[in-house]
Amino acid sequence: MSDKESDEGLLAAVQAALRAEHAAVYGYGVVGGRAGEDRRAEARAAYDAHRARRDELRRTVRDLGATPAESAGAYALPFPVPDQASAARLAADMEDKVAGAYADLVRAASGERRRAAADALREAAVRAVRWRGGSVAFPGLAERAAVPSASATAAPRT
Repeated sequence: MSDKESDEGLLAAVQAALRAEHAAVYGYGVVGGRAGEDRRAEARAAYDAHRARRDELRRTVRDLGATPAESAGAYALPFPVPDQASAARLAADMEDKVAGAYADLVRAASGERRRAAADALREAAVRAVRWRGGSVAFPGLAERAAVPSASATAAPRT
């Protein structure tokens, strides 16, 4: 693989992680509004963590000489979120999606960027376990993509 191909692969992985963080920031706005009082602080902490990662990824994209992916104006939720249980399910599913994006970034990056991506993957996996109440064997692996994901996705533009 040439340096240009590896740089393009790294940039694509960083942009994908950035898009996942944009969706998570949006999704935690929904989760925070539906989470019970006992989980509201947890939702706020996750929201803040995703905002910080999003901002860090924006800087990384700029450092790589590109323009950061913008947040969508709105995101379509994969299912209705009328209550605390569905809010927790949405949070866990979003964290799975974020972990998957960071797993790709771990593969594409090296050095400090790889270490930061691995830290972000671990944090997302831990949050997913907390929201779900249980863990998965290998968070963020592509093989899990065969299982339908219920993460927030950008709403189609009309």
